[in-house]
Amino acid sequence: MFRIAATVGALVGFVLAPLVAGFAATEDPSAEISGLFAFVSYDDSTKVTLILNVAPFQEPGHGPLYHPFDDNVLYSINVDNNDDAVADVIFQVRFTTTIQSPKQTSAFLGAGYGIVAPANSPSPVSPGTSLVPPAITALTGPGAGGMALVQTYTVTMIKGGVATSLTNSSGGSLIAVPTNAGPRTMPDYPALASQGVFSLGSGIRVFAGASDDPAYMDQGAFYDSLNFRTGAGGGILSGAADANDFVNTAADYHSGYNVNSIAIEVPIAVLTATGTTLPSTNSAATIGVWGTTARPRALVLRAPLPPIYSGSFSQLRRMGHPLIHDLLIGTGSKDLWSMSPPSSDSQFLTAYQDPVLARQFNAVYGIAIPTPPRTDLLPLLTYAPPIAAPGTTPGPVADMLRLNTGVSPTPEGYRKRMGLLAGDGAGYPNGRRVSDDVFDILTRAIAGILAGPTFNYEIGDGVNTNDVPFQETFPYVAWAQSGRSRRHIDPGEAGCTEGAGAACPTN
Repeated sequence: MFRIAATVGALVGFVLAPLVAGFAATEDPSAEISGLFAFVSYDDSTKVTLILNVAPFQEPGHGPLYHPFDDNVLYSINVDNNDDAVADVIFQVRFTTTIQSPKQTSAFLGAGYGIVAPANSPSPVSPGTSLVPPAITALTGPGAGGMALVQTYTVTMIKGGVATSLTNSSGGSLIAVPTNAGPRTMPDYPALASQGVFSLGSGIRVFAGASDDPAYMDQGAFYDSLNFRTGAGGGILSGAADANDFVNTAADYHSGYNVNSIAIEVPIAVLTATGTTLPSTNSAATIGVWGTTARPRALVLRAPLPPIYSGSFSQLRRMGHPLIHDLLIGTGSKDLWSMSPPSSDSQFLTAYQDPVLARQFNAVYGIAIPTPPRTDLLPLLTYAPPIAAPGTTPGPVADMLRLNTGVSPTPEGYRKRMGLLAGDGAGYPNGRRVSDDVFDILTRAIAGILAGPTFNYEIGDGVNTNDVPFQETFPYVAWAQSGRSRRHIDPGEAGCTEGAGAACPTN
């Protein structure tokens, strides 16, 4: 929480102390990490795509300012390439917000070729005066006239202790893609959003902006004490429900929401310790990836003047594997875990080696689970096969996505939502693609599937695909959902799968 220290007059100083990480989504949504992805690019096996998603559960129509990135948050994607869980390559992203039209009441406004005051416009606004600018069709220039709020950003790569500013190869600023206000304001949103992909030279590309929330799961059922829908299998899926990667039998809790995405595509040679691309059998081919957010330690509120932020940055949130923080770490340790580096994760060894969730599955469903201390989860927490090559130094127990950069991407038609568990070697937990069903994979891993066939239970929530299709090229995320047209698919409603299909079960 914030510790409050009164100062003289109207000044109130806030020293930034730890947020309760379990409530960060409501207390500090701009710093909340909702997803981290690392995978070999589908259309270029010499590159890796890294994606950091923040500010979850954005209501697409929540104007007038929507959900911009926070100028005072340091967003970082960290890469370990020598097995010690310490960052060797870091990409830091900072944003600057500019208000271009201070009298415009909405961040984004536009229609057609513009709308002017009619003949019966009362004084002092004369007929013909522009009141609504033209529709937003570009990130800069005349087509961006309706963007009252514009965010530019910088990308800094730190490698070997040397910071390098990565700039737009075409000149000009890097501009964050605004959210999708709707078809009148942004009549061709895909064309607008695609303008937000920038080349930074040396084969590096970047995208920052709003996107569809790629997470998909029946989160409400899970957090109701594992009360999965019986119509979706009741927690242990039927073979038929588990086999279909394209049909949901339960409602996607994340449907209709947006997030803010930072995506960076980087040549593999930039990330590996050898500075080269390597075969999957080489121990140096596997990297560790995690994301962090941080804020300056001190904040002084000076209403009506802008606040002042100062001091060094303090880490608030981190993510390696999805849901580790949620599924394994106890509520009393979530703050400590979030603000600690992966290299110090040995302090959470008990939570990793004897997961409470596994015991809850044992109690609720009567399934057998491995006897602790659990070593079957080490491939998630160290550099170990089947992700890393045999003989790779395991390194410390640390929550990072391990990505073997030597494994080629799986073509679209052969990709499996269950990733490595379904024989798709390029899928989670070998890195993480936007389409991987990480909830089903992780819950099965925690229940013990990596310990052998004795513990092979088809645990799942019945949500097997996202509510909208992903892209097959960089930045791979689906474009942001429309504020006017978005739809949250709820239990009992039709359209469980990408806007079609039978009603979602309520029980």
